[in-house]
Amino acid sequence: MLDYKENFLAYGHASSGSIAVRILSYNPQQTENDLWLSKLNDCLSLRKWLFQDFSQTNAYRLAHGEGDGLPGLIIDIYANCAVIQTHSTGMYRNQQPIADALDRVYNGQLESIFSKSRAVLHNQSIDDVFLKGQTPETEILENGVRFKVNWVEGQKTGFFLDQRENRKLLGSICQNQSVLNTFCYTGGFSAYALKNGASEVCSVDVSAKAMELTESNALLNAHSGSHHCVTQDVNTFLKELHQPFDIVILDPPAFAKSLSKKHQAVMGYKRLNELGMKAVKPGGLLLTFSCSQVINESLFAGAVTAAGIETGRNARILHRLTQGPDHPVNLFHPEGNYLKGLLLRID
Repeated sequence: MLDYKENFLAYGHASSGSIAVRILSYNPQQTENDLWLSKLNDCLSLRKWLFQDFSQTNAYRLAHGEGDGLPGLIIDIYANCAVIQTHSTGMYRNQQPIADALDRVYNGQLESIFSKSRAVLHNQSIDDVFLKGQTPETEILENGVRFKVNWVEGQKTGFFLDQRENRKLLGSICQNQSVLNTFCYTGGFSAYALKNGASEVCSVDVSAKAMELTESNALLNAHSGSHHCVTQDVNTFLKELHQPFDIVILDPPAFAKSLSKKHQAVMGYKRLNELGMKAVKPGGLLLTFSCSQVINESLFAGAVTAAGIETGRNARILHRLTQGPDHPVNLFHPEGNYLKGLLLRID
């Protein structure tokens, strides 16, 4: 990119959308291949510092878009496999050089690299493909909890790594508690609860495939608590529920993916949290989340507050929750802070 006098300004990917250019580098001497290598080396260095070693957690986000100076690029690591997800045409066109640099950063030790961008780019003419190897799934460790991850068939890149710290928090407070995990997907919160001594866990999701994965992940981790799965719409389940739980988790998919859906989403969060609060025993806990980027912390907290008013239950915020540190937020790109959550005590 040059100014009107043809002086160098920056390297970036141009777009016809609301973001004209996604800046990658202000260094005129840096070639594109050198850029991928230096950026990914920096990403790995930060993750090594965050986790110290990967003996208890070997699944993490290596590249988080603007948070790592790589706008439009997501890379998740699952043990010795990597999943690349590109959110811009420019990044998609560079997927092979990115994969080559990624392989170099890991000294050739990655068993497979899978590119999964078709859904996020809304382009049916492109395919999700292996750029190295053919491994479709593996078993990972997260804080010592075991999970099976399939990036070919699973949602997003295969697993929701952003909830790691919040799952760990649940594990620290759930001993001898009954836990309801709604929108459970592959049972991340359920497995943590069972492994950390919950007396009873109920996992709910509308997807039968998700329930199979949840049951499989529960069985991977030794536990003494009872676990049962319910394949049902969460709102319907909560409306028909008669027995409250000590801890309730609401972790729905994004209710709004565009600004035009913001009001509708806020009302959706309000209604869902009303049902969630009613499902909590007096003195129990509610973990509630929003991953909608267009819903900020204030809007989400307002929706939850409105739900508390409607239910007539007194509620106190114990923790404000967000994504893990391997999903860093650039100070000048606050939109990267997409995961909002609250841990509430419901009286």
